[in-house]
Amino acid sequence: MGGYRAFVPLFRRRRRPAADRTAFAEGVAHLEQWARSRTGVEAYVEPRTAMTETTVVMVAASGEWTRRAVDGPEGAAALAKRLAIPMYDAGVVGYPARMREWNQRQKGNGASA
Repeated sequence: MGGYRAFVPLFRRRRRPAADRTAFAEGVAHLEQWARSRTGVEAYVEPRTAMTETTVVMVAASGEWTRRAVDGPEGAAALAKRLAIPMYDAGVVGYPARMREWNQRQKGNGASA
């Protein structure tokens, strides 16, 4: 029989690289500024996938929206709490109709959404 092998976990929680932390900080700063400059803002959290990090879509009362990556669901929750805005799980509740309507209006005006 072979010798003793120490258990090595296949998946470890690693500290994010400095570049990722900087990108998250810039994204959060954008979301904070954006939310404070509009009315009726709500946050919709999109889960991390194999291709993307956890993201937050903020939708204003007008339907205008923006999306940025955040540092996980906990980071999204902290942001929504700090801004005192409601937060929803986009996978459960979907997106508000006003967001789709805003996109349609933008396409009608010749702008890309």
